[in-house]
Amino acid sequence: MKLTRRTILGTLAATPLAASALRAPAVHAQAGTEIVFNYPVAVGGPITRLIDTLCTGFQQENPGIRVRPVYAGSYQDTLTKTLTALRGGEPPHVACLLSADMFTLIDEDAVLAWDDLPGVDRAWIAGFYPGFLENSQTGGKTWGIPFQRSTIVLYWNKDAFRAAGLNPDVAPANWAQQIEFAQRLTRREGTNVSQWGIQIPSSGFPYWLFQGLTTQNDVRLMNPEGTQVFYGDPKVAEALQYWMDLATRHRVHPPGIVEWGTTPRDFFEKKVAMMWTTTGNLTNVRTNASFPFGVGVLPAGRRPGSPTGGGNIYVFKAANPAQREAAVKFAKYLTTPERAAQWGIDTGYVAVTPAAWETQAMRTYVAGFPAAAVARDQLRDAVAELSTHDNQRVTKALNDNLEAALTGRKEAARAMQDAQTEADRLLRPFRR
Repeated sequence: MKLTRRTILGTLAATPLAASALRAPAVHAQAGTEIVFNYPVAVGGPITRLIDTLCTGFQQENPGIRVRPVYAGSYQDTLTKTLTALRGGEPPHVACLLSADMFTLIDEDAVLAWDDLPGVDRAWIAGFYPGFLENSQTGGKTWGIPFQRSTIVLYWNKDAFRAAGLNPDVAPANWAQQIEFAQRLTRREGTNVSQWGIQIPSSGFPYWLFQGLTTQNDVRLMNPEGTQVFYGDPKVAEALQYWMDLATRHRVHPPGIVEWGTTPRDFFEKKVAMMWTTTGNLTNVRTNASFPFGVGVLPAGRRPGSPTGGGNIYVFKAANPAQREAAVKFAKYLTTPERAAQWGIDTGYVAVTPAAWETQAMRTYVAGFPAAAVARDQLRDAVAELSTHDNQRVTKALNDNLEAALTGRKEAARAMQDAQTEADRLLRPFRR
C-alpha cells in the first residue's frame, strides 16, 4: 500500500489509544484541564502539523484535557525558554527536550520522575529500547520518556557513486574506506571544489557528531553518573585528528566549520556526495532529494557505533495533580505502538519501542523503504549521548575546543586536554 501524506495524517489522527492496565490514580483530570507542551522544531519536515494532529487526536479521545503546544525553536532555544519560564515561575507542564538535558533538569529541581506519577507501570517503561533508556534513567528513576529519538546515519548520493565508479548500493564500511570513497567523490578543478566527498556538520550539535567518531574509536565521553568526562583520553584526540584530516590532509571535506542546518541542502544541491546527519532528517531527504540515495550505518573505526540522540518527554513539578495525570495519558498516547510507528514513518525518527516495529504499518513501510530500519539496527552498537551535570557548560567546553581544532587554532591533543581541564573544574562539585 502506498502511504501518502494524507493517508499518514488520517491514520495518525484516527488510530485508537491502545488499552493499558493502569493503577487507579488518586486524582482524576477534570474538564478544563490544560497542559502546556513545549516542543522544539529542530529539523526539516512538517513537524508542527504532525504535533498539532497528535494533540487534536488526543483531545478527541480525552475531551476533559486540552494540550496546548508551544513551538520554541531549536532544542537549545526550547531548553533556554523553558528554564527562563521556570525561573520566572511559569514553566510548562510537559516538554520535549533533549534526552541529554536530563541532568540539567534534575539539577534545576524542575522535573518529576515518571516512576512516581499515577498510572505509570514498570511494564510500560520496560517496553522502550534499552539504548534509549540510557539517557532517560539515573539513580534508579526514569526522568524522561523516549519519544523523538535518533541516531546519526550516513546518507549518500547514488548517482555520484556511479559517476565515481563506486557501487551505488554499497556504503563505506570503515574509516579507511570512508576516506577512499570521499577522495573518489570529490570533484576539484584547481582550487575550486564543485562537490565534496563528505560532510560532517560541526555547528549546532558538534559534540554529537564528534561522539560518532569517538564511539567508533572505542571510547566513551562520560560516566553513567554524569560526574566525569574523558575528553583527555588519547583515543578522543585520535578521533578528532581523523575529522581534521578529512579537510586538511585528505582535502575531501570542507575546511572550517560546517553548518548543521545547511548540510541537507548541500546534499540536495549535489555539493556533497556523502553526509552524516540525524535519522530525523530521513523524511526530509526522501522528500527533497532529486536523485536516488542510500542510507547506512556509520563507518566503523575500531568498532561500529553512534550516539543516540533526540528528545524525551519530561513532566515538570509545576504541574498540579490533574495535569500530572493528564501528562501520563498524553505520553502513553504518543508512544502506543501504532503512533510510535506512524511518527517514525512521518518523520524518520526511530520508533522507540520494539512493539512499534511489529505493527502492520511499520512492516509495510520498511518492506517498501528498507532504509527506514537502518537507525533501529544501529541501536545495537549505540551509546548514550553526552550528558553530565552542568551539562550546558561541560558540553560548551568540548564544543569550543572542537571549533578551535577544526579552524586550525589548536592541535587535536591540546584542544581535548583544554576541554578536559575546564570540564573537571565544572564537575568537581558533583563528585561527592
